[in-house]
Amino acid sequence: MSRPRLCRRVRLKPNITYFKPAGVRMVDLQETVLAVDEYEAVRLKDLEGLEQEEAAKKMNISQPTFHRLVLSARKKIADALINGKAIRIEGGNYRIFKSRF
Repeated sequence: MSRPRLCRRVRLKPNITYFKPAGVRMVDLQETVLAVDEYEAVRLKDLEGLEQEEAAKKMNISQPTFHRLVLSARKKIADALINGKAIRIEGGNYRIFKSRF
């Protein structure tokens, strides 16, 4: 039996949750779903420039778990960019945490 997942801390839900390639009709698009916790991992690592250990602490997860989240998110983003897919941001195992962020 596996260990239950910890809730990941996220500073806030994204205001914009859908991105699509220009000039492609919605009915012709495939989607990639990026979880909110994956979005937060990319924000902390790539946008804020935090080290993985520090970012993992902010999300209340281990460094290896954080690393797996970033890898998963980057793979999904790359797939969407290379293959012309839309990106929907939703779901994941998280809770909003505003204090000391």
